[in-house]
Amino acid sequence: MSLSFDRALGLHEQALAFRADRAAVLANNIANADTPNYKARDLDFASVLEAQQSGEGKSVRMARTHAAHLQMEGFIDQAAGLRYRTPHQPSIDGNTVEVQAEQARYTENAIDFQASFTFLNGKFKGLMTALRGD
Repeated sequence: MSLSFDRALGLHEQALAFRADRAAVLANNIANADTPNYKARDLDFASVLEAQQSGEGKSVRMARTHAAHLQMEGFIDQAAGLRYRTPHQPSIDGNTVEVQAEQARYTENAIDFQASFTFLNGKFKGLMTALRGD
């Protein structure tokens, strides 16, 4: 009988990768808090999860426009939920980043990432116990 990690771990592995991608998007928002006309973006977890469950969700290959560019792969694509955020308090320079709100979202995402990681760690411990026959 073969062991299928996809079946054993379910969507939790993909949720962990999504949380890492979302952390990058939120960090980018915070880094551009003083950039005029920068529009804050976020990943919609519900739409990404739905796309993954329906089988439509695939990692996206970014097009390389220069030989020195690195190959990129991730969950971030237009269909999977990268959305612009509407600010509560718009700024005069057109920037939609609200630093405190972004920091709160980043912290919440970090907690969710740690929870997913802890859950996956428990799954792996269970698999190791099953393999050892304890």
